[in-house]
Order: sequence, then C-alpha cells, then structure tokens
Amino acid sequence: MTIEFRIDPYPDNQALNALWATAWNESTPRDFSSILPRSLAHIGAFHGVRLIGFVNVASDGGIHAFILDTTVAPEFRRQGIATKLVEMATNVARERGAEWLHVDFEPHLAGLYRNLGFAATEAGLIRLGD
Repeated sequence: MTIEFRIDPYPDNQALNALWATAWNESTPRDFSSILPRSLAHIGAFHGVRLIGFVNVASDGGIHAFILDTTVAPEFRRQGIATKLVEMATNVARERGAEWLHVDFEPHLAGLYRNLGFAATEAGLIRLGD
C-alpha cells in the first residue's frame, strides 16, 4: 500500500467531509473553503486519489502555530500515518516561521504526541457552542 503525503493539497469539501464522516462519525457537512486559505499549512495523506489522513496547522500570524484536526480514516490507523502527518506539520510550521507549536489532544493520544516531542503543559478550554 502506497500512501502519498502532500503539503497544502487543498482538498475539496467533499473529500474532507468524507474523511470526517468515517473518522469522526460526523454527518454534518462543513465548509472548509474559508479555513484552509488562512492556515499556516495543512498536510494530506492520500491512498490513490482518496484523502485518508489530514492535519491542519493554524497560526496566530506570529510565532505560535497550532496542530488541529489530526485525522486518519479508521481502516488506515496504526500504520504511522498520524505520526508522519504531525512530523511534516511540525517541519513545515518551523520552516514557515513558527517558534512554538501547540496541540490539544484527548488522553488516549498522549503517547503519540509525547513520542513526537510535545511536552505536557497546562491549558484551558471553554466550549462556545452546543
């Protein structure tokens, strides 16, 4: 199985929503067309023409960048795809001027992010919607 990783591939809404539907059990379509152009970078993992993995790197426009939406289709998990996505995102963020890279994650993903060099920090979070 060959997986191709691409920097800033600008996948269309259909491809991203299909990935979200399988990975997050998310049935409400989202419009990514205004998000991706404002990102510092995004990385896509492709199996043929199918988007099977994705990570977005948001930025404050200065020295801080943020890993968001690390996603891999369930049937492709545990093959190092998320690791490669985050490694590439880290390198691209550094190359594009970020000095700090932040990530929030659920407890079961701590090993992944610790192995990639992320240190534990305290942070806060407030849900603004439903």
